[in-house]
Amino acid sequence: MVNNNGRTAEEPVNGKPVIRIKNLDFFYGAFKALDNIDLEIPPNQVTALIGPSGCGKSTFLRVLNRMNDLIPGTRINGRVVFEGQDLYAPEVDPVDVRRRIGMVFQKPNPFPKTIYNNVSYGPRLNGVRDKDKLDEIVAGSLKGAALWDEVKDILHNSALDLSGGQQQRLCIARALAIEPEVLLMDEPTSALDPIATGRIEELIRRLKKRYTVVIVTHNMQQAARVSDLTAFFFMGRLIETGQTEQLFTRPVKQQTEEYITGRFG
Repeated sequence: MVNNNGRTAEEPVNGKPVIRIKNLDFFYGAFKALDNIDLEIPPNQVTALIGPSGCGKSTFLRVLNRMNDLIPGTRINGRVVFEGQDLYAPEVDPVDVRRRIGMVFQKPNPFPKTIYNNVSYGPRLNGVRDKDKLDEIVAGSLKGAALWDEVKDILHNSALDLSGGQQQRLCIARALAIEPEVLLMDEPTSALDPIATGRIEELIRRLKKRYTVVIVTHNMQQAARVSDLTAFFFMGRLIETGQTEQLFTRPVKQQTEEYITGRFG
């Protein structure tokens, strides 16, 4: 593939890209927030989006599951192709897109419900009524989020009683419960302490065995620790993308080098 930096990046090690973004422009009203983005998201890897505040990385993340559709006055040019289907084609249901491409937000946002009902909410909404099936989904999702052992005896307690790190893992479990293929994470550890952050990072490394993960982070050390591929955004443009180790040690673009060495940002 050819990226905005004009060079050919390595092909994904696990096969064809899950998501291909081509000639993407995104607007909030008259403001152009993303400018001519080309990027390919490989399967079963962690792709990190880095860059200074306001550079467009969170906007780009929300483009991938059409969350920006909920904001009045937005529009998009270009293509976002997920497993061969243009996600912005007229016949595509954005609700189905958000089921297949789940999202975890910056701050933990559990519902004011029990732990069990938080995780079972999505499956119930999708028509699952069988109690045994719901029990199986809840247990499997909490195990997938590395939370089961901590909450298996308090499933009917309020989710709001959990610590911040537990709440964020609960939100990950809630996303996993609807069986997505891709998991988007928008700065999932920025509100957490170092111990909780470490647990989430370890979880992210485990999740890529089953899911494709895209994470926005301001923390470049975090990107280096958890990601396989890193994309550097600046002022709405994708400046450079490449294998994480290469990008952090041998960046091609001067802007990338200046950012990762702390000269701006």
